[in-house]
Amino acid sequence: MLDKAPDFSRRLRNAFGCFATGVTVVTMTDEAGLPTGVTVNSFSSLSLDPALLLFSLGRTQASARRLETADVFNVNVLSADQEALAWQFARQRDDKFTGVPHWEALNGVPVIDAVSAYFVCRKHGLMDGGDHIIVLGEILDLGTTEAEPLLFHKGRMCRLAAEGPAA
Repeated sequence: MLDKAPDFSRRLRNAFGCFATGVTVVTMTDEAGLPTGVTVNSFSSLSLDPALLLFSLGRTQASARRLETADVFNVNVLSADQEALAWQFARQRDDKFTGVPHWEALNGVPVIDAVSAYFVCRKHGLMDGGDHIIVLGEILDLGTTEAEPLLFHKGRMCRLAAEGPAA
């Protein structure tokens, strides 16, 4: 049985933080057709056949509400040099793409330049995830680079450790 002491939520968050994740920006367009996006680290592959991915967003986030009605979005896996972009897209603001080099994918949604990888998606479905929604995406196109990925671990952005054999 789980300990639901007053500090349980903080302890749970800290325990989840021990799992290093990549950092992505999910891009989409807003109601006016302008590019927008949100930083997400709850990203995962789901299936190779069909090609599916998933991520989650807090239900109260504006981007979660947009994804409920959007048909398409893209997932940009940020490179280690893009920490500033991670914070830019994490903040609530109307002009998230200001100064962000990008191009438009075949689904009409922006892809950020110089990312480690990108996935062009059509929404496959939404699922209930408690205080989050789980978004499933069908991958229509993708691309990769040699850029090292940006990581999130224990509440901070970081890079991969020097290469070498795992212990």
